[in-house]
Amino acid sequence: MTLFYETPLSKRYASQEMKELFSSAFKYQTWRKLWATLAEGEKKLGLPISSAQIDELKSKIKEINFDRVHEIEIECRHEVMAHLEAYREECPNAKGVIHLGATSSYVMDNGDLILLKSALQLLQQKLISLIEKLNHVALKEANTPCLGYTHFQPAQGTTFGKRCALWLQDFVTDFHDLLALLKDFPFLGCKGAIGTSSSFLALFGGDHQKVIALDDYITQKMGFKRSYLISSQTFPRKQEQRILSILAGIASSAHKCATDLRLLAHLGEISEPFSKGQIGSSAMPYKRNPIFSERVCGLSRFVMNLWHNSADNASQQWLERSLDDSSNRRLSIPEAFLATDSVVNLLYNIFDGIQIFPDKMKTSFDEHLPYLATEPLLSAAILKGKDRQETHALIKKITFETPPTKVLQKLAEAMKLTHTELKDLLKIENLVGRSKEQVIEYLKYEVEPLLSHHLKDKILIPSIDV
Repeated sequence: MTLFYETPLSKRYASQEMKELFSSAFKYQTWRKLWATLAEGEKKLGLPISSAQIDELKSKIKEINFDRVHEIEIECRHEVMAHLEAYREECPNAKGVIHLGATSSYVMDNGDLILLKSALQLLQQKLISLIEKLNHVALKEANTPCLGYTHFQPAQGTTFGKRCALWLQDFVTDFHDLLALLKDFPFLGCKGAIGTSSSFLALFGGDHQKVIALDDYITQKMGFKRSYLISSQTFPRKQEQRILSILAGIASSAHKCATDLRLLAHLGEISEPFSKGQIGSSAMPYKRNPIFSERVCGLSRFVMNLWHNSADNASQQWLERSLDDSSNRRLSIPEAFLATDSVVNLLYNIFDGIQIFPDKMKTSFDEHLPYLATEPLLSAAILKGKDRQETHALIKKITFETPPTKVLQKLAEAMKLTHTELKDLLKIENLVGRSKEQVIEYLKYEVEPLLSHHLKDKILIPSIDV
């Protein structure tokens, strides 16, 4: 028990690995790595910095006295300066070479980009695991017939595998978007107080090539292929809008999928995993509510709404920068990642233990069989030379005015179909179109190549605790 508020995302929903990325330890150790790398690059390019000073900076990267940082920040009310001063105290021989030419955004924004890239890579690993799981279910159920709906009204026959493939296709689209973003993910580098690199130019006596070389060195050392050629004090907040768009896209796909699962659970055609000791309702012991799908929907809506913060932050940066985005970003970005992480974890677990009830699906299918056959009947009539619109009107009249038990008989008589022709039209395999074939083709030509290339990067997603 704690006496203070804790976000449910860190307390109940998000994974340990995502929470570690957004921890204070990761953030501030990254800052020290950036300071040490800056000094190392400046030494290589001729500034009077010794190897012993570099070694001292590196030796203290993980030894952060957070209590001391807090004391300093209370006095100076500046987060970066508090951490800088604490680092200086721990590195007495190197204190004079820390932060040379840099501004706060050097550690803050570069640190954020390292964090954001790492978090996206973790989501990439989890998303490919979810894609693999859905691929398996879609293939297994490719030929399991079920009733299809439009407007949540009975429409035509399909297969459960086809439904899974539709959900899968959305996540594959999200995965491609994520890959494209990671492929074009620049670093800020060392750009100075308002992005002109003037402080570094002064340090190197006006040598532009050394300024460029320092920027390239830090960028590559921190695991990036390139830095922004032009920036203000910060990296463009447009990049965070792109990132939140990816997260909102995943959340949108997840919400659609989980909503469908909730509807199917209501129809009794599927059931979420339900553990032995799980309780569905405190008042109704028989209940097996789809709580995980509901949680997916709730968290997904949260992520989709957080996207607006990134759009606002990107649009409201005054000139070379303002600081009104700082407090917002501290809240919205971690929460968006933790919630998206939770959503992907939940869906993986749902499909890992989902129960599918083909008999119930067939019962629903059979109950609506007279109406499911109307389109094949329309096609059969057209092939016999009948006018399409006139036949459509006739079928509508019969289905609206005839009791369900006599609809097929009336339709067969009106279409002049033989018993054999009618029997063939009513076979389930003739009422699901190319559902099975479409699933197999999609998995073969679009999903399998993706899995073969990226499955090595997947991560094991643990089971849900609560």
